[in-house]
Amino acid sequence: VIAHPKYQESKRIAIFLSMPDEVQTEEIIKDIFKQGKECFIPRYKPQSNHMDMLKLSSAEDISSLALTSWNILQPGDDDTAREEALAGGGLDLIFMPGLGFDKKGNRLGRGKGYYDTYLERCMKHPCGKPYTIALAFREQICESVPVTENDVPIDEILYEDC
Repeated sequence: VIAHPKYQESKRIAIFLSMPDEVQTEEIIKDIFKQGKECFIPRYKPQSNHMDMLKLSSAEDISSLALTSWNILQPGDDDTAREEALAGGGLDLIFMPGLGFDKKGNRLGRGKGYYDTYLERCMKHPCGKPYTIALAFREQICESVPVTENDVPIDEILYEDC
């Protein structure tokens, strides 16, 4: 991941804080800060499909985040001091999670449409849609995954031996 040309050229990067069954992102987050890039993480709004990408100040900042009922660390609703990526300079790159992927760039998420809705908002930002890379295990690559007209295809899927 850290040798990827899109990662190397990106300055503003959004990345998920991994759950136990996802590709672990902790070392990537540490590298984002080591290279002097800006790091943004998701904050999901329950009972909706709204998500914001909020700025982390450091890799250690993760330990100050609240644990949601979904067992995901994220900034609390009362955390208003963090920059939201689209309120500023947008994003260059988004690393995306998922349950399944196909080689046409389709992604099966967890069913709420958070990332698809966020990407729609990105397309309206002056900086435009960021490049999207899904982080996957080889076992998650399928012949095809179900999609709807609201699903936004991802640009690239990275997995072992891809």
